[in-house]
Amino acid sequence: MRYKSTRGGLFDITSSEAIRIGIAPDGGLFVPNERVSIDLNFIESLVNVTYRERAEKILSFFLTDFSKEELSECVAKAYGENFSVPEIAPLVRLHEHLHMLELWHGPTCAFKDMALQILPHFMVKAIEKTGEKAEIVILVATSGDTGKAALEGFADVDGTHIVVFYPNGGVSEVQRLQMVTQTGMNTNAVAVNGNFDDTQTGVKRIFNDEKICEALGTKGYRFSSANSINWGRLVPQIVYYFSAYADLLKDKSIIPGEKINFVVPTGNFGNILAAWYAMNMGLPVNRLICASNENNVLTDFIINGTYDRRREFHKTMSPSMDILISSNLERLLYELSGSDSNLIKSYMRDLTEKGFYSVNNSIREQVQNVFWAGFSNDSETVACIRSVYQDYGYVLDTHTAVAMDVYDKYVIYTGDLSPTVIVSTASPFKFNQSVAKALFGEETEGLNEFELLNLLSEKTGWKIPKGLRDLDKKEILHKTVCDKDKMGEVVMKLLKIS
Repeated sequence: MRYKSTRGGLFDITSSEAIRIGIAPDGGLFVPNERVSIDLNFIESLVNVTYRERAEKILSFFLTDFSKEELSECVAKAYGENFSVPEIAPLVRLHEHLHMLELWHGPTCAFKDMALQILPHFMVKAIEKTGEKAEIVILVATSGDTGKAALEGFADVDGTHIVVFYPNGGVSEVQRLQMVTQTGMNTNAVAVNGNFDDTQTGVKRIFNDEKICEALGTKGYRFSSANSINWGRLVPQIVYYFSAYADLLKDKSIIPGEKINFVVPTGNFGNILAAWYAMNMGLPVNRLICASNENNVLTDFIINGTYDRRREFHKTMSPSMDILISSNLERLLYELSGSDSNLIKSYMRDLTEKGFYSVNNSIREQVQNVFWAGFSNDSETVACIRSVYQDYGYVLDTHTAVAMDVYDKYVIYTGDLSPTVIVSTASPFKFNQSVAKALFGEETEGLNEFELLNLLSEKTGWKIPKGLRDLDKKEILHKTVCDKDKMGEVVMKLLKIS
């Protein structure tokens, strides 16, 4: 399998090169040169094997320059005792038609662990395979979860440095403490005075700054990314959609070939794009339901074919989705356009210069044939957390509650009762203030983040995840704050480059 840029400037490179580089030099994102196709026999072969074995099989289609032994090593290191359950990504039944795919049993209690526990191992192998002599500097923009997961994954990994930028005041207190207390000689976390889109734009600008890249090169450094713009971040996410389907078969909740829905809370479009790649490979999917919060730029795009970031930015109780520029949508548009890099470049140029673009009729129809979209505001999110707990004793985090609420709207609108999997992206303890307040109201008044953790655990009977315990007792190691136009200067300073 070879890879190419969505903007046409680079093509026919190996997966190792794509992973090492991260983002293409022309600003595009790497995609596979050809489609992978599987059949029902392959899907049924996944039923009675472990998550690790499922991952090895699916990754082998895309990372063909990795040997079977190398993939096995990467998978074994990524999905082991660092996860709190042996299933890695367990499927939990709520009722006959509905299951929760829990992706938050890794060390940072969010779905980003599913990819960021394996990406560092991919990166080390990629450096070896490509003969790269420079040390890799990983730049990350985060709306909360990616940052900690990336810091955790790359901490003290030989030949790498990592700098994570997060919006100052735009993440939960637990998320912030997870990042600023991260140990590791090669780790840095920086607060940016701006929102997530500002940090994401700033990181892309650094990647494309010739002076900064040249200065790094003279000191033996080279940039790469751990955001989902890196194919090595996206490809492991394809695995858990197949895993969920295999578990439904194992439980006899569906029959082989039966189509199911996935409901995905998403802001940057990476998580739901992985579901689309799984479907494109042959996974039986009926609908991909895209769930947004009040920053509903994706909802509007899927409904009317126009992507328009010129709108008010909302800070919500589901901050990991507080995004107005969904980077991974570029990959989908490229795939649906018949690999028309000139068209994609024109869309991305319009987004930068005008703040919006409208896709052609062919792409719009293809999107609407697969995707359904809706959004929820904070009051609807709170009501959903409360009702699901009352009905099922199940505790949703704020992002998963957005997905559940949008799913309810989907059923009301369409009447579709196909078997459905809701992708649960974070532990409720990671957003304990919002979740506890939704469930217990006045009892939460005056309690700090860590008293709320205990209250939530005591009231629900759910255990506080190991990764969130005693955060308030850890030393603050990262204190840098910068303006959004100073991010490049901060990187140079942290790497001690004049």
